[in-house]
Amino acid sequence: MNLAASRTVELTGNVLAVAVQSKEKKMPAKNPRINVVLDKSLFQTVSLMAKREGVSLSMKARDLLKDALEIHEDILLNEYAEWREASFNRLEALSHEDVWN
Repeated sequence: MNLAASRTVELTGNVLAVAVQSKEKKMPAKNPRINVVLDKSLFQTVSLMAKREGVSLSMKARDLLKDALEIHEDILLNEYAEWREASFNRLEALSHEDVWN
C-alpha cells in the first residue's frame, strides 16, 4: 500500500482526467500500460459495466478495447474480401487441378 501517493482529479468540460503520483518506487509492471482520458459519461458507463460484472475498471476497459479491435479487424477483412471479389476474373483464375496437381 502506498501512503505517499497524491491524487489529482480534474473536470474540464466533459473530460475527466485522473493523475496519480507516487514518491514510492514500484516494481515494473509485467504488462504494458496506457493512460486514457475519457469524457465523464463514458467513464461512468464503463465503471457501471465493470461494477455489474464484478471486474476491475482496468479489466473492463481492456476487454472493451479487445472487442473493438476484433470488430475493426472484421471490417478491414470484409473490405479486403469485397475488393478481391470485385477484382476476380474467372478467365484468369487457376482451377483446383492447376493448384493442387
